[in-house]
Amino acid sequence: MSSGLMINEENKLQELRGRSFPDQPTSLKWVAKIISYIFHPVFVPLMVVWFLVYTHPYLFAGFSNVQKLRTVMMAVVSFTFFPLVTVLLLKGLKFIDTIYLHTQRDRVIPFIACMIWYFWIWYVWNNFGKTRDVMDMPRVAVQFALATFISTIIGLMVNIKMKVSLHAISAGIVLTLFIIMALTQDLNFGIWLAIVFFLTGLVCTARFIVSDHTAAEIYGGLVVGAVSMLVANWVI
Repeated sequence: MSSGLMINEENKLQELRGRSFPDQPTSLKWVAKIISYIFHPVFVPLMVVWFLVYTHPYLFAGFSNVQKLRTVMMAVVSFTFFPLVTVLLLKGLKFIDTIYLHTQRDRVIPFIACMIWYFWIWYVWNNFGKTRDVMDMPRVAVQFALATFISTIIGLMVNIKMKVSLHAISAGIVLTLFIIMALTQDLNFGIWLAIVFFLTGLVCTARFIVSDHTAAEIYGGLVVGAVSMLVANWVI
């Protein structure tokens, strides 16, 4: 990928990044954009929690409907609402140039903010049965929350060197989580593994089409996500 420097409209030095993926038809770009929005990193954790709560056959079997809904709403607040509000506030206060976080500089504060939100939900879930008169949160859910928190720490450090793909980080976490569940749980995860592998490839391909990410930034994101999930699985 070619890169260079240019002076923008505000007379500031800005990095100019070339495309590393061949230009695609407009219709395919629109499809890739839709995929990127649907599987945005602020929505993927919510999808995973929904799967664990309502689709997995036994993880939340002992929880009442109210407890299940509360778990999902906690995920909405920490994984989706707070990160979105943070980015919008940063844009409104002009701390970042765009809500799309196109530059490494724009990603620093959102990384730190998400680190706080993700730590909070991991801490609450990890101590759920200890501090409240409720059932313990399933170990897999706690591991997933910890993995998202760890990914912000590693992602922030990697961001110093390159603009690692946030979509790929979330995909790497989910893919590794499902592989771990398939290897450790007495369930037939074949269909779910196939779906997750397919979606991982779909999301990464979409980012190649509509973003300026290099192959290293996308594959690096997958590695960051995978390592984060493996560390969380080892710690808990």
